[in-house]
Amino acid sequence: MRIPYGGDYNPEQWPKEVWDDDYRLFAAARIDTLTVGVFTWGLTQPAPDVYDFSTLDRIVERAGAEGKRICLATGTGAHPAWMARAHPSVTRTDFEGRRHRFGQRHNSCPSSPDFRRYSTEVARRIAERYAGNPAIIAWHVGNEYGGACYCELCAAGFRDWLQSRYGTLSALNEAWYTTFWSHTFTDWDEIEPPSALTEHWRGPDHTAFQGITLDYLRFMSDAMLANYRDEKAAIRQSDPDTPVTTNFMGLYRPIDYHRWAADLDFVSWDNYPPDDRSAARMALAHDLMRGLKGGQPFWLMEQTPSVTACRDVNPLKRPGVMRLWSWQAVAHGADAVLFFQMRAGRGASEKYHGAVIGHAGRSDTRVFREVADLGAELSSLGAVTLGARTPAKVALLFDWDSWWALEISDGPSRLVRYLDVVTTYHRALWQLGADLDVIPVTAPLDSYDVVVAPALHMIKDGLADRLTEVASRGGTVLATFLSGRVDGNDNAFLADVPGPLARLLGIRVDEWDAREASVVNPVTMNGSTFESRLLFELVIPQGAEVVGTYRSDFYAGTAAVTRNTHGAGHAWYVGAGLSQDGVTHVVREVLTRHGLLGPCADLPDVETAVRVTPDGDRLLFVLNHGTVPVDLPAACAGPDLISGHPVRTLGPNGVAVYPSQFTKYHD
Repeated sequence: MRIPYGGDYNPEQWPKEVWDDDYRLFAAARIDTLTVGVFTWGLTQPAPDVYDFSTLDRIVERAGAEGKRICLATGTGAHPAWMARAHPSVTRTDFEGRRHRFGQRHNSCPSSPDFRRYSTEVARRIAERYAGNPAIIAWHVGNEYGGACYCELCAAGFRDWLQSRYGTLSALNEAWYTTFWSHTFTDWDEIEPPSALTEHWRGPDHTAFQGITLDYLRFMSDAMLANYRDEKAAIRQSDPDTPVTTNFMGLYRPIDYHRWAADLDFVSWDNYPPDDRSAARMALAHDLMRGLKGGQPFWLMEQTPSVTACRDVNPLKRPGVMRLWSWQAVAHGADAVLFFQMRAGRGASEKYHGAVIGHAGRSDTRVFREVADLGAELSSLGAVTLGARTPAKVALLFDWDSWWALEISDGPSRLVRYLDVVTTYHRALWQLGADLDVIPVTAPLDSYDVVVAPALHMIKDGLADRLTEVASRGGTVLATFLSGRVDGNDNAFLADVPGPLARLLGIRVDEWDAREASVVNPVTMNGSTFESRLLFELVIPQGAEVVGTYRSDFYAGTAAVTRNTHGAGHAWYVGAGLSQDGVTHVVREVLTRHGLLGPCADLPDVETAVRVTPDGDRLLFVLNHGTVPVDLPAACAGPDLISGHPVRTLGPNGVAVYPSQFTKYHD
């Protein structure tokens, strides 16, 4: 056994002689796992009552005969052209109210009975045909679910969803605060999806009624989840055991992956960072994906071996970066390393997307050599990391409801973006080497010494009490500006800000000052001064100790950062939009109190992560994201499991994995 290695393969695009070349090159690169059938619906079902499995049969048979493991897709990521012509209801209506015609992908209305019927049936037939094939190790439903629809079918589905959620119109009117602007609803049929034609102006984030828009975001996420559940249930009729998944997109706002996690047998996701300087952001996404199912390892379902092809500019991964980022995924919990794509497509929008095998089919390119070298490393490592988990004592709370609610709010600042705040605090933890879990607000907190809750705008489900318990038993809670503002319906608490968190944090906030990004109000902490921007809350201590103060404006000298003693622990509050170095300063103090700094905390650009195998062995991963070699501390001793010899100096883009007996710094 070893980590599955390979990725998306589309042989339906090529003649047989190309298949022969592909498998020769797969062997050279140690490729052992192929994801097939992702966009074959139009071939598999060329007409409403016609199913043709001849192409998919050849693909599956050849992969099995070559000894490859197969992740078999249902092909429903985009519907066929005949379906849109025969059943116009399957195409989406966009935010501006325009009914789309056939084209692109992400083009199916999740509420369409025709789409649900056809997608379920093709999944059922595929599973019925291929279930029991020993080469199939996973089923892949759909592809990168996302987008939204605003058609009449979705409007009707939304009303049904609301009746199930609220029960009565009275409860709904109260939740949505409909006495504002004469919006009281007296019949369910009066309710419209919030769109450019109803509650919105200037785009999807500008809404007159946040409660309505928030619920539509929840509904649309649930509607697409229903599509996934349809297909998974169809697969289970023929195959009760082989795991079923779909590929998530990491830090993707439209779908609440926490609501989906229970329905996936394992999480998989596609890693396409916005640039080539996003090591910390990728770490956050990996940690979020791992945290969806309580720390269970995930699959890296897609990454490019070289370039993407969907942005204005598409930087090439420099030599060694593909290897580095692949090992980073393993360090954070990946039990598979897969690519999009195996061979570069000849036409259409992804013909310039990176691939293991380019258009010329050569094996002497730099990209192919790097893929082959990584394949050899993973083969040499074997099963050492499979099933390993992260022994985290730090949790970072991530909440789609807070993300949505904060960014559709008309105040205090539209310049404050939820993901920017979360990324800043995660990056501090990442820089300082803390092993952490990124978890939902509903997760148990008992096993964590530190809980970081950035921009926890919405408080619900007894979360305030559970955070209070963390501090009471000796842990530390770190919260930030714009926390504790609204309840689960996005209505403000009739209490001092930060609402249910006020007693734990020992503060209140009466006023806040939102400014453009050019305005800086410095904050002084422990003799050092740091910039802060965008939002400045005027924090009034109610028992909390002042740790940092503002330097300018009429509130100069007042509290910007506080620490409250609660029970045996502490609760910190950062009321200003601190710069990265300011946030890292606060986080360092918190981690130091609990002895949770990593062994390379003082080495810039060096990332560490620990995984514990099912046998209890601890593995320390060390990754150098910098451009110069670094000398490693004594904790990084012994033989590197990748190279087989001791590594005390790690070069640029370098990776080392040290065995358990040398990673006792957390014990």
